[in-house]
Amino acid sequence: MPRASAPRGATADPGRLGFAAVLVGVFAAVVSASGSWIPSLWGDEAASVLSALRPGESLLTMLTHVDAVHGAYYLGLHAWVHLFGSSPFVVRLPSAFAVAVCAAAVTWLCGRFGSLGFAVLAGTLTAILPRLTYAGEEARGYAFAAALAALLWIVVVELIRRPDSSRGWWVVYAVVLCIGIYVFLYLALLTLAVGVALALADGGRRRLKRWMIASAGAVIAASPVILLAVSQRQQIAFLAHRDRVTPIMVLVKMWFSARPFAVLAWTLIALAIVVWVRRRLRLRRQGEPSGLDLETVALAWLVVPTGILLAASPFVAGYTPRYGTIAAPAAAILIALGVWRLGDLHFGSGVPRSALAALAVVAVVVSAMPVWAAQRTPWAKNKSDWNDIAATIQRDAQQGDAIVFDDSVRPSRRPRLALDTDPAAFAGIADVTLETSYADSTTWHSSVYSVAETARLGRFAGVSRVWVVEYARNGDADSTAIPDLEALGYRQAERITLHTSVVLLFTR
Repeated sequence: MPRASAPRGATADPGRLGFAAVLVGVFAAVVSASGSWIPSLWGDEAASVLSALRPGESLLTMLTHVDAVHGAYYLGLHAWVHLFGSSPFVVRLPSAFAVAVCAAAVTWLCGRFGSLGFAVLAGTLTAILPRLTYAGEEARGYAFAAALAALLWIVVVELIRRPDSSRGWWVVYAVVLCIGIYVFLYLALLTLAVGVALALADGGRRRLKRWMIASAGAVIAASPVILLAVSQRQQIAFLAHRDRVTPIMVLVKMWFSARPFAVLAWTLIALAIVVWVRRRLRLRRQGEPSGLDLETVALAWLVVPTGILLAASPFVAGYTPRYGTIAAPAAAILIALGVWRLGDLHFGSGVPRSALAALAVVAVVVSAMPVWAAQRTPWAKNKSDWNDIAATIQRDAQQGDAIVFDDSVRPSRRPRLALDTDPAAFAGIADVTLETSYADSTTWHSSVYSVAETARLGRFAGVSRVWVVEYARNGDADSTAIPDLEALGYRQAERITLHTSVVLLFTR
C-alpha cells in the first residue's frame, strides 16, 4: 500500500521514536502522579481499595456477585497493595503508570504516520489531556483501558502497514483485545472501529476475514466476564436515573472537563477534520489512493465506541463520561493534528507559521493547567472529605470512645468508608454499630445495626462518649442516629463542620 500520509514530514526513525516515547511516558507519569495523594479517596476508589484488601479467595467470591467487570483491575491492585500498602498515593500510582504507557503508545503510533516532532507533540498532549490526568490519579481501571486501546491501535496499524501480516500479529491483536475486554468491557466496541479502519485501508477487505476471526476469538475468550457482567447489570441500573446525556457531558465533561479547554480543543479538532476532508476529496478527484491516514484512525477510535455507547444510553444502564476514557487518546491525537495543520495555514507573510502552532500549544497547556490543579484539591473526588474525617477523629477522639456513621446515604457517599479505607486513624475507637465487615460479605459494603439495635445488644454499656459522623445534606445532619442517641441519654457536646460531613460528639 502507499505510505500513509504524514503530517509535514517523513515518518520518524524507529530508534529515535522509541527513545522519545519512553521520555514522553515518564513525563506523563510525573504529570498524573504529582499531587495525586492530596484528594480524599471517594466511593468508586473505595470499591477498588476494599476489594484489593480482601483475601484472594474472598475477592474471587465477591466478583461472582458484584463488580465482575472490574475484576481484572481488582486482582492486579490486590497484588499491588499487598506489596506496597494502600495509601491514596500508592493505590493511585498504577493508574499514573498506565497513562504513561498510553502516552508512550500514542507517541509511537503517531510517529508511524508523521515526524518525530509531531509524535512527541501528540504524546505530550495525551499526557496533559484532562480526562487522562484525572484517570491517572484515580484508583480505577480506566487509565489501563486507555493504555490497552492505544496498544491495540499500534497492533492494528502494523497489521495494515504490512501487506503480508503473519498470523502472529493477529494473535497479538486478539490477546490485547481480550485483555482489554477483561479490564473494561466496553473496549470490545473498538473492534468495530478497527473494522472501519480496515475497510478504508487499501487491501483492507482481504484482512476483514482475519479480523473477524481474531475478534471473535478474543470475545469468546472474554466470555466469562461478559456473561458475569450481564448477570450483574442491575448493579449500575441507578446510573440511568442519575446521569443524563447532555451536550455539556459529551462536549465538555467527556474529555476536556472545563469549557475553555473544550472550546480550544474542539476548534483544533475541527481544523484537523476540515483539512483532512479537503485532502481526501482532492485525492479522490485526482484518482490517487489515499491509503490509511492518522485522521481516519483517530476518528474511528473517537467516534465509533463513544457513539455506540451514547446511542445505547437511553436503552441500557446510564452513561458516565468516564466511559469515554478509552477514546481520550484519539481526542489528543486530533488536537495535535489541529495544531500541526495550523502551521500549514497561510495568514500573510508577516505571520510565521511555526509561531501560530507554538501559540496553540501554549494555549492548550495554559488552559489545561487549572483543570489539572483543580483535580488535585483536597475535595476534588466527588467532594469526598474522608481525609478530614480521619484527621478529626485521630486528633480529638479518646481511647474507648465509640463511633457511629450515617448509613442513610447512597453507598459511595457513606462516611463509614473513611474508616474502612484508613483504619489506622480510628485505632482504639469502638465501631459499635458494625454487624458484618465488608471483608466478610459478598460485596464491598459493610452491614450495620441501627443505634436502637446496637443499644439492645448492649454495645453502649460503659461508653460515655460517642462520635457521630454524618453526611451533611445542605449542611444539616438529619439521620435517625441522633434522636436514638438522645433517647439513650446522650447529649451533643461538640459539632465540627467539614466539607461535606459533620462530626458530632455526644456525651452522657
